[in-house]
Amino acid sequence: MYPTPYLTAFTRCFCLAIIYGVFSASNLIAPSVVAVVGPKMSMVFSGVVYSGYVVSFSKPMLWSFYITSILIGFAAAVLWTAQGNFLILNSDCTNINRNTGTFWALLQSSMLFGNLYVYLQWRDTTTISDHDRSTLFIVLFVISLAGTVILLALKSTKNVDHYSEINDPLLLDPRPFKEKVMSTLDQITSEFRSMLRVFCTKNMVLLSIPIAYSGLVLTFYSGVYGTCIGATRQFGTMAKGLIGLSGIFIGIGEILGGGIFGLLCINNQFRRTSTILLGVIVHFLAFYLIFLIIPGDAPVGDATSARYEPYLFPSPSAALVSSFLLGLGDSCFNTQLYSILGILYAQQSGPAFAIFKFVQSISAAVAFGYSNYLVLPSQLLILTAFCFIGTLSFFIVEKIEDNASGLQDF
Repeated sequence: MYPTPYLTAFTRCFCLAIIYGVFSASNLIAPSVVAVVGPKMSMVFSGVVYSGYVVSFSKPMLWSFYITSILIGFAAAVLWTAQGNFLILNSDCTNINRNTGTFWALLQSSMLFGNLYVYLQWRDTTTISDHDRSTLFIVLFVISLAGTVILLALKSTKNVDHYSEINDPLLLDPRPFKEKVMSTLDQITSEFRSMLRVFCTKNMVLLSIPIAYSGLVLTFYSGVYGTCIGATRQFGTMAKGLIGLSGIFIGIGEILGGGIFGLLCINNQFRRTSTILLGVIVHFLAFYLIFLIIPGDAPVGDATSARYEPYLFPSPSAALVSSFLLGLGDSCFNTQLYSILGILYAQQSGPAFAIFKFVQSISAAVAFGYSNYLVLPSQLLILTAFCFIGTLSFFIVEKIEDNASGLQDF
């Protein structure tokens, strides 16, 4: 077994690269897996793999990290596709916003509770013992496994189509084995062709831009911004603690956004476009505030260069406000992207959400690639450009849908 410090540097980055690479490629076949296995059992299978991934951290070994990274990349693609498919099959135009908002708020609650635990439990700790690490990941494993078991209690999807789980599983099908295999292969081929057709539609091409933006923002708030806070020398001894608090405030913004825009908003064109517009304003404010208080070389160094002194003296409260705004704006985009995909591709939800995660993961991987080389102003400029163009694309899709459905704008 390799010592833990060795695993936390090079191995961590390499495992992330494996996960994102496998995840991106697996999104191409995830709809076929969900179509054959069914959305509920696909989520259960992915949950078991996630639980195995978590428990591998209790006793870190190099080989187990690499193997579980490959498995988790595939399982993540199946899980996200199955979740989106199951969500849409149990929603309609009257409750899609409520369901997507609830899903997003529950999903992002992990950022709040996880970072809060780390901040309160280890804020004065410089070294984490093997016992503490093992105890933490065993508890997380039990929680993950319990959540997976709960998935078995989900009701069958109410829509009767080729994604529904009312069809007999492959092993219970009374037909001859060869005929069953050929039928399954035909279904897999059909799903892949369906995904390609969805990918080439005008609406999906336009939505790919805001989806790509969501991937860029994901990388920024999950990997770049915390690094910037920790590298800002003006924060002094508070810098490391602020990283955990930043994650908490991002989580609060995500949960609040999911709750407000999912539970309280009526699902119509006015609400979706106005929510996206609010997300743009919130993110622009966050980007500008970060530009003013964080040194430009923070992502690539220790922020000691006089060339990149911040325009305003860095304030912990301003940094946390920026974190909250990043989370709130991200929830605006993601809840409404889920909502419009559910409306436009209600009968092709599996391929649609696979494409969503494929584009998002590719853009996130690209952002991870340049994040260690580009100074902060350049990264913020890329985010701003994609945010603006992606918003225009989203509005165009809404207008197309509005004209097609004959609805009146508010």
